[in-house]
Amino acid sequence: MEKYVISGGKPLKGEVSISGFKNAAVAILPATVLANDVCVLENVPDISDIRAEIDILQELGAKVRRLSPTVLEIDTSTVNTTEVPLELGQKMRASYYFLGSMLSRFGKASVPMPGGCNLGARPIDQHLKAFTALGASNSLDYAMVNVESDNLTGAHVFFDVNSVGATINAMLAAVMAEGTTILENVAKEPHIVDVANFLNVMGANVRGAGTDVIKIHGVKEMHGGTYSIVPDQIEAGTFMVAAAASRGDILVKNVIPKHLEPITSKLRIVGATVEEYDDSVRVIGIDGPYSTTNIKTMPHPGFPTDLQPVMGVLLCFAKGTSIITEGIWDNRFRYCDELNKMGANIQVEGRVAVFEGIEALRPAPVSATDLRAGAALVVAALCAEGQSEVYEIRHVERGYVDIVKKFRQLGGDIRKVVVPDEQEFKKAY
Repeated sequence: MEKYVISGGKPLKGEVSISGFKNAAVAILPATVLANDVCVLENVPDISDIRAEIDILQELGAKVRRLSPTVLEIDTSTVNTTEVPLELGQKMRASYYFLGSMLSRFGKASVPMPGGCNLGARPIDQHLKAFTALGASNSLDYAMVNVESDNLTGAHVFFDVNSVGATINAMLAAVMAEGTTILENVAKEPHIVDVANFLNVMGANVRGAGTDVIKIHGVKEMHGGTYSIVPDQIEAGTFMVAAAASRGDILVKNVIPKHLEPITSKLRIVGATVEEYDDSVRVIGIDGPYSTTNIKTMPHPGFPTDLQPVMGVLLCFAKGTSIITEGIWDNRFRYCDELNKMGANIQVEGRVAVFEGIEALRPAPVSATDLRAGAALVVAALCAEGQSEVYEIRHVERGYVDIVKKFRQLGGDIRKVVVPDEQEFKKAY
């Protein structure tokens, strides 16, 4: 077991370079199965979720070679099975993207019910709705989702809810289906566009990604190609908020500023300074209390749910009352109990959290309940004067590349240490 030991209270200052987008990469790696060829992926984040997907690809028979820390060469011409092992698939939610890619190429797939962070009910009924419309049958057997079709054909699919995962899986399944597929009420997040762009590089004909309607004209086969994954807007937003919360000054490099507009807007409203450049943003915090604001998480282009927890840390320092309404997940406020251990004043009722501003957070032992909650607690500990410990850091390292190194480069006093046994964790609680 490992933990972060953090001595906070100092402004974070300097430059940080953002890695490739985790949410795009975890869909693009399964998409390489469609190629039956060699793909070279650049700007791939070296995180535990990606390493888990590499393990899955290799178990399927693909050859994966790391050309550099951020470049992967993936040869899927040697894939010889359509079943993702139970123990590997349950490690992460994004394993379900292998359903769409293998169904499209082989006409069948078996993938475990997905794992990942516990953020509430996250059914895959919309994924299965799309597969069924394309002509596939599905079944659940011993925690394995099975899909199969002799001949996928284009269809008109209207999603009942706005789902990133279902939108991507439908695209993966439809790219080689006979005829035209029209997907309506689709998700519009930047990683939807990134996946569509990668599919087109491989020879697909996908149009409309980033809008409400995606049209896919099926092709007979796909091929390999080289593609660079877009920068991670959630990692960028995390460091932007960290700059404001710590009263620091950070230049966040290798970003697409347009993708950051929702967080940029809120940071300016509460009083931070945000300067935008071609491929970077600079965030400067203030010495006094921040202004209050209300946030409701929504599908893109609304405020992203993945940045809600870290923004909650900043609202602890806003003078007065701020309200966050979670519009996506049921269990996204569990981090608030941990922040309250650090002296925050947060009341949660269902999907609404009310933040009463305080002068400062106090150090405490806290536990990451999920990926983004863990990042928020790291930022909170960096702001609290004194030594804190963050446990269950495996969640954090599912989505952030070298988070310790990057915060240390900004002047943060953070280190990862091995906990001899679980007794220390139990004592902390």
